[in-house]
Amino acid sequence: MDRETLLEHFPRLLSRIEDEIDELRYLAVVDPNEYDPEIDDDFDEINPEDYNYLVYLPERVQQAIGEEMLAKLPEIIEASKVFENFLAAEEDLFAVRFAPEQEEEVARKILGIIEEQLA
Repeated sequence: MDRETLLEHFPRLLSRIEDEIDELRYLAVVDPNEYDPEIDDDFDEINPEDYNYLVYLPERVQQAIGEEMLAKLPEIIEASKVFENFLAAEEDLFAVRFAPEQEEEVARKILGIIEEQLA
């Protein structure tokens, strides 16, 4: 997504961010969940079989939406039923189950929910 497309999809969110954002990844970082329960014991509940993506909201987005919305966001996302499975691992880190090989779509879904809440 280029800047123009981002502005078209997320105008309220981008209006709250001073940085010139030209990539979706600067608004929501979505990575495949490569957690290995045999090796890593930090996030035992984030099993790749249950959650295939990890979503991190960068500080610029956290500041743009504010603490109150950030605190309510997990409940809002879970209630949306967009993801097969959803877990708020931390305030700014979520684990989700979504169709494989659709990292960009995961970011768009999360940001779309945020955009709706900013209305």
